[in-house]
Amino acid sequence: MRNKIQFLCGVLMAAISVGAVSADVFSENKIFEWSLLADLPDPVGRSGMFVGVHNGALIVAGGTNFPEPVWDSDKQWYDDIFVLTQENGQWQWAGGFSLPGPRAYGAVVSTRYGVLCMGGSDGKRIYDEVFLLSWDPVAKTIQYQPLASLPQPCAYSAAVRIDEMVYLAGGMYEEDLHTAMDTFWSLDLSALNSGGAGKWQVMPSWPGPSRAFNLIAAQHNGYEYCVYVMSGRRISDTEHSGVEFLTDVYEFSPSAYRSEKALPWRKRADLPRSVMAGAAIEVGQSHILVLSGDDGSLWGQAEALKDTHPGFPKRALAYHTITNTWVDAGPIPANQVTTPAVRWSDAVNSPIILAGGEIRPRVRTPKIWSIVPQLQSKTFGAVDFSVIGLYLLLMVGVGAFFAFRNKSSDDFFRGGQRVPWFVAGLSIFATMLSSITFLAIPAKAYMTDWVFLLVNMMVVAVTPFVISYFLPFFRKIDATSAYEYLEKRFNRFVRLFASASFILFQIGRMAVVMYLPALALAAITPLTEIQCILIMGVLSIIYCTLGGLEGVVWTDTIQSVVLFGGAILALGLIVTRLDGGLESFFELAAADHKFHLVNWDFSASSITTASLWVVLLGGIGQSLVPYSSDMAVIQRYMSVATIERA
Repeated sequence: MRNKIQFLCGVLMAAISVGAVSADVFSENKIFEWSLLADLPDPVGRSGMFVGVHNGALIVAGGTNFPEPVWDSDKQWYDDIFVLTQENGQWQWAGGFSLPGPRAYGAVVSTRYGVLCMGGSDGKRIYDEVFLLSWDPVAKTIQYQPLASLPQPCAYSAAVRIDEMVYLAGGMYEEDLHTAMDTFWSLDLSALNSGGAGKWQVMPSWPGPSRAFNLIAAQHNGYEYCVYVMSGRRISDTEHSGVEFLTDVYEFSPSAYRSEKALPWRKRADLPRSVMAGAAIEVGQSHILVLSGDDGSLWGQAEALKDTHPGFPKRALAYHTITNTWVDAGPIPANQVTTPAVRWSDAVNSPIILAGGEIRPRVRTPKIWSIVPQLQSKTFGAVDFSVIGLYLLLMVGVGAFFAFRNKSSDDFFRGGQRVPWFVAGLSIFATMLSSITFLAIPAKAYMTDWVFLLVNMMVVAVTPFVISYFLPFFRKIDATSAYEYLEKRFNRFVRLFASASFILFQIGRMAVVMYLPALALAAITPLTEIQCILIMGVLSIIYCTLGGLEGVVWTDTIQSVVLFGGAILALGLIVTRLDGGLESFFELAAADHKFHLVNWDFSASSITTASLWVVLLGGIGQSLVPYSSDMAVIQRYMSVATIERA
């Protein structure tokens, strides 16, 4: 036994050491892949267009430009609509459609009903009109549907959609920056299902200054999808009354607004620079990308610079909603302001589309860019593969070793009741621990806080009850599983029904348990998710079949040490790589309320939240059921020699 433990420790230390050497080997890739999709039908280009996607078609409507020569021409306003579709692998424009009149600089969002266009200007007045532009792919025509007007005229604002709810923020009600607003309105699109036109609701405004040319985006913050209002410009309140270029960011929580128990708005980290009139869009699980925007550094110098104006900063920014941090997202080939960023359809996999826009004062561009975020991954080399290969071979080797000790069914199913008590205990720990425990729960804590810690702590609460009642009971009847007892107590049908229920449950559970590590492995190795699942599944079947229960509990022990050691190593690396070390670790966690443990909510609606009583009852039920009836756990109870060791 002592030799086995020494060998096991040696292999684990070697694996951890080799893994640590290769951890810093990585390659840096481009953050985005930009490619030209097409050009607008207007070769001069346009800005301020309504841009959206419906039924697989890109719809662009209205907009403005300055014909050549731009410094000697007046601003032109347009009412035409163009639709870009793909036919037989080729991009084609359809035209001949028009708006009720020239329109630009309104807010726009793509919906399943069509492209929702809100407000706008024609250079003479600001509008409150709201309408849908939908594309009929069969008739190849644009359908125009008026909806409920805005509470007041508004242009130079921004809008975003969360499910069926549209939110519009900021803007001006006249062609004067002095009229910049702090308005925040919402429209429930579900009314369209019954043929209604919807009704705009005036929402509480953010706790900051009014603005126009602001950005807006929606993204998940770990708890829910929220609205983020950022940047813009306004007339300063100072005595000089100059233009103020805003960098502030505010987050709106729909659930807080509905509950009325907390303020719906909260201030977030400021942008590194102003990005007024830019484009922002959600990417991935918790990032917002800012792909364009004016920082105001050359404000008021357009007439002097004219064609020598360098344009706007060609750097993207990224905001992480959970950590509340901004980072530079790398260089971009173009900075096209006063145009929104849209996606074709899939909010995760579809390319981001940036159509037209202004690239410097008075100069528009006809270019339509397709932007695909690139997966950033570290190189997975031969050393890494050798560590995983050695680990997998060790698991199969353990199974093969114990195959020679299986002489009877008692040996195979109960390890001959010669399993050491600490091995049985670690095996129970590993049995109840899975990729959900190792990946999903830390991710949930990272996204939110420690409220769900009490769920795991309920294992300790139910342990005395299990030790006092269930463990002696199963030891007394000398059962291999809970289902064997059901046959003795009732009949074979009850046993088969319970066994079938357990098998079906495990099939469903294992689908999630195996898919999570497969996602992680596929992200860092050349293997696909399916290949990862097949490798894990086949090798697990091999060593379980060869070694029986004794082989399983020893491999569980190895896996417990590896997982626990990996968690400690990961935590250590996180702390050592933080500026300020352990002190900074606790400061950051406390600042974002990550140590929050209990939601003291006992209201009637608390059943739908992670309130204290829900967490405690759920944790007790989640722990009591497997430790009192799960076949995998009860087998471990029966694998040791005496009840005292159990």
